Amino acid sequence: MILTPIYIFLLIELSFVAFLDLKYRKIKNIWSVLNIAVAIALFAGFPNNYPLNIEMFQFALVFIVVGFGLFLFKIMGGGDSKFLATFFLLVPLNFQEQVFYYLLIITIIVGLLFFINNIIVNHEKIFENMKERNIDGIKSCFGSKFAYAPVILITWIWFGWKIYIN
Repeated sequence: MILTPIYIFLLIELSFVAFLDLKYRKIKNIWSVLNIAVAIALFAGFPNNYPLNIEMFQFALVFIVVGFGLFLFKIMGGGDSKFLATFFLLVPLNFQEQVFYYLLIITIIVGLLFFINNIIVNHEKIFENMKERNIDGIKSCFGSKFAYAPVILITWIWFGWKIYIN
């Protein structure tokens, strides 16, 4: 089955990308280009798992569009959304929805952890700005983005674990 080699490839790739994202806070375009090149080979070699239809591209297109919007609002980096879109091109069609579901859950958990951490770390500043009714001061406590590639890596590990136990 095609899943095992592609799973291992993406696990190795995500390990590198997550490390570099944590270290430099940037995902280089070369990773997205690599994913596109691999996707082209998968579309040609495994049309049953990687059909050339709109359904295969639905998550990639959503991540490009939504990612662009999140980039404009300084919530997500441009490299994150490009990488995520091309990452989903490598996930076999019959697993894309499951991987997206896990990604959503992990994103919510990590986002909540960062939110709670910001409240704990900045609680004095938050309360001071609340007393002064300074909305911009409160916003400044929550304005940091987090590296997203490690979130994708955690998702991929969880997905692999679930596939393995089933």
